[in-house]
Amino acid sequence: MTKILLVEDNEMNRDMLSRRLERKGFEVVIAVDGQEGVNKASSESPSLILMDMSLPVMDGWEAVRALKDNPETQPIPVLGLSAHAMTTDRDKAIKAGCDDYDTKPVDIKRLIGKIQALLDQDNAG
Repeated sequence: MTKILLVEDNEMNRDMLSRRLERKGFEVVIAVDGQEGVNKASSESPSLILMDMSLPVMDGWEAVRALKDNPETQPIPVLGLSAHAMTTDRDKAIKAGCDDYDTKPVDIKRLIGKIQALLDQDNAG
């Protein structure tokens, strides 16, 4: 079973996303802030990380940079999530180290497509 680390501080978003991902056959591990996300990326070795960019303790931008600076977690694909839909927000997320970016509210079909593309790309590499 493919393990996804969901880093999301909003309980409603966390609950909705984790249930939908589990229904699609993913194992979901949860972190509620950026620091916990960085820690769980090391301890849980997920296949992919869904990272909210607006987080407490350590924001998503900082967390992604920390993940990509660590040789242990660097290869894990990170899909950034944010309510900010501007092109500059996507560019900022990619520059921080995200492999892809999606906006909230989440369109689950589009999100699953992006997750699958990153997993396929990771498996091919």
